[in-house]
Amino acid sequence: MAAKEYQDSFVLTVAESKRLIAKGVARCPAVLAALKDGIVAVGKGTTNGYVVEELTGEPIHKPHYCTGNTRPYKGGSKTDVANKLPDLVLRCGQRWEGVTAIEAAREMKAGDVFIKGANALNYDLRQAGILVGDPTGGTIGAVIGPVIGRRATLLVPVGLEKNIPGDLQEAYCLLTAASRNGSGVTLWPVDGEIFTELEALDVLCGVDAVPIGAGGICGAEGSVRIAVWGTKQQLQQVNSLLEGIYGEPAFAESP
Repeated sequence: MAAKEYQDSFVLTVAESKRLIAKGVARCPAVLAALKDGIVAVGKGTTNGYVVEELTGEPIHKPHYCTGNTRPYKGGSKTDVANKLPDLVLRCGQRWEGVTAIEAAREMKAGDVFIKGANALNYDLRQAGILVGDPTGGTIGAVIGPVIGRRATLLVPVGLEKNIPGDLQEAYCLLTAASRNGSGVTLWPVDGEIFTELEALDVLCGVDAVPIGAGGICGAEGSVRIAVWGTKQQLQQVNSLLEGIYGEPAFAESP
């Protein structure tokens, strides 16, 4: 293989990152294998709405493929974000109609894939965390047992915008100790295969990638700047891929 001598960098908005991650998930080897001869279940979530589109090739109203979501305490978009679309469950690549993602988890086996997004990430420690407000544990509470017990794969698509400092397990312990009589959401660290923009670029283009900046203005709030290394041909592939992603409408502007 030719040496990776070429380097470039680019900026991705939050929506562009979600689209890139979703394209990578759809080409992830574990997902491709399960699509061929197994089950792929996609839990509700903002990034997972993009995953649904990439797996099916069909557009959806992504704000309706959600459960909980994070918004400004004051102001912000009035977009109706709700759980109004059926779960996407694929068995041998075909829609498994009438079966929810939670129900599908109970039928999984080794090699099957459950896709669940996250609210927090510590990339260095390979940790993902999910905010839970439901007293029964929400989706993750319902599926984590079957997924682990049946040796299925928990794939966690999550953008680098959600990377936060600190050990998420320690944060969970602090919340548990300090909030026994409190209210509000808590944090559930989960063990799964983390899939960010970096993994997507590797899967789709075979490049090495590292985040080198974050944030911005004029619509780049929450963005990440990523540097990539690869062969000249690989970087051309990256540029071609990104040309089809740049300009992705903000989530709240989903058709």
